[in-house]
Amino acid sequence: MNSVDFLLTNKDITYEIRTEIKRLGRPIPDLIISKTDVGKSRNYSRNFNSSVYDRFKWLYGCPKRNKLFCFNCLVMSGNQSAWTQEGCVGKGRHKATA
Repeated sequence: MNSVDFLLTNKDITYEIRTEIKRLGRPIPDLIISKTDVGKSRNYSRNFNSSVYDRFKWLYGCPKRNKLFCFNCLVMSGNQSAWTQEGCVGKGRHKATA
């Protein structure tokens, strides 16, 4: 019930169900996300580190889509942004952290 797919496909869920989803908590799976950046003198490789879940309590992982979402935004808000619709895999910044 607290999966990204459930929340994206069931837009008309009640406040009570949303509250229960929030009570269940956010899934924090170990995702396989990597990115290579080209620098002036060498390439830099970055890999997803699950410790990011400890730093950002709003972060929510989806293993099926292999992307990150904003848990609170997706569960409690009707906002449509990259954090609630497509998910993020790179350097996206959430307004709450900017």
